[in-house]
Amino acid sequence: MDREYFMKIALAEAKKAYKLGEIPVGAVVTKDNEVISKSYNKRETRKNAVFHAELDAIYQACEKLGGWRLWECELYVTLEPCPMCAGAIVNAKIPNVYFGAYDTKNGACGSALNVLNMPNNFRPKFEGGILESECSNLIKDFFKNLRK
Repeated sequence: MDREYFMKIALAEAKKAYKLGEIPVGAVVTKDNEVISKSYNKRETRKNAVFHAELDAIYQACEKLGGWRLWECELYVTLEPCPMCAGAIVNAKIPNVYFGAYDTKNGACGSALNVLNMPNNFRPKFEGGILESECSNLIKDFFKNLRK
């Protein structure tokens, strides 16, 4: 499978968030080219600041795989992870992260800061810009409609 395939699944998750009035971010954890977990932002729905798409997908993957180390997994997310999510990625030891839209305001994979490249024991590799226009346009459309 290619990166765009899994990013399209993450985009489908983001569209679920959009329909609920959530910031449209979706995330998918894979292992051996199979989807292990997927989720979308649920902060407003769950009334909880930690219900980001990435954290929920990581949580589900840990539950399914029976451990907190996701060192054989990959994460696909429609928006560059924030510092909280990037910290979870490092702690879960996810080796590869792929994201769509860059987040110059809060992105922690090089845009605003780089949590994934801090001098610690584990440094995930990451690549941004996968289906960037689709991911970015979904978020822009959400905020445009929110302002109306």
